[in-house]
Amino acid sequence: MGHFRWMTAGESHGPGLVALIDGVPAGLPLAAADIDDALARRQRGYGRGGRMKIETDRVTLQTGVRGGETLGAPIALLVPNKDFESWKGRMGPEPFDSPPEPVVRPRPGHADLAGGLKYDRRDLRDILERASARETTMRVAVGGVARTLLRALNIEVFAHVVSIGDVEATAHRELDPHTLRLRARASDLSCADPEAEERMKEAIHTASHAGDTLGGVFEVIATGVPIGLGSHVQWDRKLDGRIAQAMMCIQAIKGVEIGMGFEAARVRGSQVHDPIGFEAGEFTRASNGAGGLEGGITNGQPLVVRAAMKPIATLRKALPSVHVDSKEPSDAAFERSDICAVAAASVVGEAMLAIVLADAVLEKFGGDSLKELKRNVDTYLAQLKAY
Repeated sequence: MGHFRWMTAGESHGPGLVALIDGVPAGLPLAAADIDDALARRQRGYGRGGRMKIETDRVTLQTGVRGGETLGAPIALLVPNKDFESWKGRMGPEPFDSPPEPVVRPRPGHADLAGGLKYDRRDLRDILERASARETTMRVAVGGVARTLLRALNIEVFAHVVSIGDVEATAHRELDPHTLRLRARASDLSCADPEAEERMKEAIHTASHAGDTLGGVFEVIATGVPIGLGSHVQWDRKLDGRIAQAMMCIQAIKGVEIGMGFEAARVRGSQVHDPIGFEAGEFTRASNGAGGLEGGITNGQPLVVRAAMKPIATLRKALPSVHVDSKEPSDAAFERSDICAVAAASVVGEAMLAIVLADAVLEKFGGDSLKELKRNVDTYLAQLKAY
C-alpha cells in the first residue's frame, strides 16, 4: 500500500473527471492555481486536435483543503468535461431514449478490440471512453498536488521533448537544469532546442497532410532529490522499477530508460559508471550515467528518465480492421484526435514522476504534518553530513 495513494475516474466524453488522493500531510499550502498551470500545459502543443479548443481544464478542490491548507484528509479533485454537452443522449449514467450508434470497427494500436473482448462489450465506446488519454487530465492534477509537496522540500520536477519522429533535439545536452526547464516551458512543443522545434513542426505538418500521426521521446528530470529514496532490499521497493511502471502506464508509452538507458548496453563499463569523489564534506560524482539511481536507491544526482511514445492510434487515413459483428473487413473507426501529443505526454510524465517521488518521500520520512515531515528530512540530511 502506497503512502501517497490516488485513483482517477471518468470517461472522455462523460460529465467530468475526478481523482481522490490520500496521504498528503496536513499544513501543505495548496490552491487550484498550483494544479491549473500543469493542466494548461497538458492541453497545448503543435499537432493537438480540436478537443483542446473545447476544453479549458480547471480543477476544483472538493475536499481535504481548508483555508488554503491541506487537512491531512483525503483530497478530492474535479475537472468537468465541457464537451459533455454535445454528448448528452450518448454518454452519461441515465438510460438512453434510443441506443446511440455503436463503435464496431476497432482501431489497431488502441484498447478497442482487446478491451471489448475482455469486458464482453459489443459497443467499443464502452472501452475507448476510459482508455482515452483524456484520463491523463487527472494524473496531471494529482501530479500537481505531488509537485507542490515536493517543492516544499526543494525538489523540482520538469520535462522536455527530446525527439518527434526522426527529428532529434541536441541543444539541451549543453544546458543546466534551470535554463533547460525555462526554455522547455516557453516552447510550444516543450522543446529546448528552437532549431529542432521548427523541424519537429514541419514533420507534424507533413504527417497531418498524409492522414498519419507521429510519436517521440520526452525526458523528465528531478533535481534536489535526496540520497536514499527507494531501497535495494525487495523488488517492489526499487525506485527505478516504480518509476518505470509509472511511465509505462501512460497511454501510448512503449519504452522507458533511466540515465544512459539502452546506450549503456553498447559501451564498456568504464564509460557508464560514475566515478565517486569527496569534496567539501560531501560525496561527489564526475558524471551521471546512472541517471540518479543505483541499486534502486537515489544517489543524490538529478533523476533523468526518458519515455518513448508511439504514434497515436487514431488515423484519419484509417488502417484495415474488422467489423466486430459481421466480421467483415472494414476500415478502422475514426475518433477526433491529435496528430502528435508528445509535448502533452511529457507533462503527464512529469506528473507521474512527481507522484512516485512524493510516495517515496512519504515512505522514507513519514509525518502527519508538513512541519513534521520537514523536521524528519532535516534530521536525515544532518545524518548524511555526519557520515
